[in-house]
Amino acid sequence: MSPQAHASDENERRRMAEVLRRLHAEYPEARIRLRFRTPFELLIATILSAQCTDDRVNQVTKSLFQKYRTPEDYLRVPVEELEQDIYPTGYYKAKARSIRECCRILLERFGGQIPQSLEEFTTLPGVGRKTANVVLNEFVEPQGIVVDTHVARVVQRLGFATTDNRERIEYRLMELVPRSEWARFAHLVMAHGRAICKARNPRCRECTLRDICPFPERE
Repeated sequence: MSPQAHASDENERRRMAEVLRRLHAEYPEARIRLRFRTPFELLIATILSAQCTDDRVNQVTKSLFQKYRTPEDYLRVPVEELEQDIYPTGYYKAKARSIRECCRILLERFGGQIPQSLEEFTTLPGVGRKTANVVLNEFVEPQGIVVDTHVARVVQRLGFATTDNRERIEYRLMELVPRSEWARFAHLVMAHGRAICKARNPRCRECTLRDICPFPERE
């Protein structure tokens, strides 16, 4: 690494530290919005959250998690029944297939338990790094950073990422964010993305990061 590149990275780490400091102060209660009791429930809820709001998922899982408690439960019923149970989350046929395949592999390879490593977790059908990170960050230890739509948008506007590739964004964030903050980072940025840094009409004039953000004002 050239001296210039090293200095640039150090500057970005300092700017990231300031971003984190301000977001911690702004959103002290930021946490995951999905409701769950176990790692397995969080896995199912995260699968259901694709292209669906967390509030809608929570409405569905309130009864779903009473009916289905183990991987075996999801395999025991006809797929059509599971589809109807998760219908309100959208893309219910694809999600039902993913859930059943995921449960089958959990039983066959992992004894019905949640994998403990990112590498193992992402071998589950339909499970990518984002879903794996969501569960591991809550129940095991952070092995990556969750990058969803809100996180990608905010870090791009802040100038920490110049690509749309979620995996490359994650790796860049892992270089800039202290490991102790990996799990908390996504919750803070998601809260900011929902409240202020919206996809349309971001509220730049109200933003706590306004003076250190290169994104142009739109108000």
